[in-house]
Amino acid sequence: MKNVTIYTDGACSGNPGVGGWAAILMYNGHEKELVGYNKDTTNNRMEMFAIIQGLSALKEPCNVEVYSDSAYVCNAFSEGWVTQWQSNNWRTASKSAVKNEDLWKLLLMQMAKHKVNFNKVKGHADNEYNNRCDKLATDEIKRVKRLAAEN
Repeated sequence: MKNVTIYTDGACSGNPGVGGWAAILMYNGHEKELVGYNKDTTNNRMEMFAIIQGLSALKEPCNVEVYSDSAYVCNAFSEGWVTQWQSNNWRTASKSAVKNEDLWKLLLMQMAKHKVNFNKVKGHADNEYNNRCDKLATDEIKRVKRLAAEN
């Protein structure tokens, strides 16, 4: 299997509000940037969507190192929350519905195709690719807002 690195970030202007997401895929010295937006979303949803889109862009099963500044996503796997939620029929330990269940299921579906490892990075710090993803995501928000203002 190919070894791929994916850096991701999501951003939101207001929470909820206009959101942007970005992923940078790296393989064998090549990089590919993916960006997108949602008109009415949350930051956590954009963080998740960036990872989903990064994984879905892969054309074959890969070993994937995902780098994200989202404690929400990274901890869900490193702390075993996702496994617990699934075994509790998508309920939290306090029996409330898991937020963003639709995206958790989509993410798991994409992950099933690959061997994925999550790496938590500090946001807005000295990580070049995380900072680049943040800029791509926030630029996407600005672009969408500018287009909306023009129409």
